[in-house]
Amino acid sequence: MAIDPSSERTKGSILGDKTRMEELAGDKNAYIRPSPSAGSLGGVARKTRETIILCEAAGFDHIFIETVGVGQSETAVHSMTDFFLLLMLAGAGDELQGIKRGIMEMADTIAINKADGNNIEKAQLAGIQYNNALHLFPKKESGWEPNVLTCSATAKTGIAEVWEQIEKYKSLTRENNYYFQKRNEQATYWMHETIQENLKRNFLRKS
Repeated sequence: MAIDPSSERTKGSILGDKTRMEELAGDKNAYIRPSPSAGSLGGVARKTRETIILCEAAGFDHIFIETVGVGQSETAVHSMTDFFLLLMLAGAGDELQGIKRGIMEMADTIAINKADGNNIEKAQLAGIQYNNALHLFPKKESGWEPNVLTCSATAKTGIAEVWEQIEKYKSLTRENNYYFQKRNEQATYWMHETIQENLKRNFLRKS
């Protein structure tokens, strides 16, 4: 599920994610759904969580949410996913703000993409800087220690290592019951959000 930013002026979105995923788009076991953010904050669309539930009901066992990539404020996705993978780029200045505290505190793993060609050294340096930043944050309730990896989507290197971290996280949190505890907390949170949204809508409709 890919969330595309919507124009503040025209309210339109490009929704061209399938064209960038030629190999995946041709896989009969995969489903790609681009959605416009349509003014929703937090990096996701208004009904992203409901769409996740529909995909699970349809039998999809791995669901990826690609946020709009707005940086520090795309934290709403944390309240609807099991694992939070933060993708960063080296050489774009981001590593100098290893201080994006809001979003970095939520990350379960940080992956520095485009670690290929002349960018390998920059990616490795950024990895060290991000790793140092992670040590400044308090320990997670899950008992998991976030780490930093480098990868390259084009060279297809480091992807297996990222997936291995996801599987390790899943095993750990299922063993200590945090996985199920978090899902229960998320369900409660979204129930409250739905109630508040409906109350607000009814209030505005009558005012």
